[in-house]
Amino acid sequence: MAQIIVYGHRETLGRRRPALKNAIHGAIMVALEYPADKCFQRFIALDDDDFVHPEDRGADYTIIEISMFEGRSDDAKRALIEELFHRVEVEAGIAPHSLEITITETPKLNWGIRGTNAADLTLGYKVEV
Repeated sequence: MAQIIVYGHRETLGRRRPALKNAIHGAIMVALEYPADKCFQRFIALDDDDFVHPEDRGADYTIIEISMFEGRSDDAKRALIEELFHRVEVEAGIAPHSLEITITETPKLNWGIRGTNAADLTLGYKVEV
């Protein structure tokens, strides 16, 4: 399971949302061997006054926060970050300098999904990649 939150300037996200969605999900499918039908993303478009960051990041500055079950290898997480930087630049036109990515992992026990605790849930994909 991976939940994605994308923060960015209102105008930038408005123009690039479809490309970002595809780039992010493509990276997750490749690096984490994630099923194509499991896409969970939320876009938080912020007014300039509400999104404070160094000026050199520019109007394209975007933050991608990934919350997921623990169990992925360090290699898989490195591959995910590399895929995200590459795909977001190529597909959405956001340079790596203007992109920040964080991954937060938690035990399945800390998730509730489809009416049950995720520790008791049978998934249609593997987490240990």
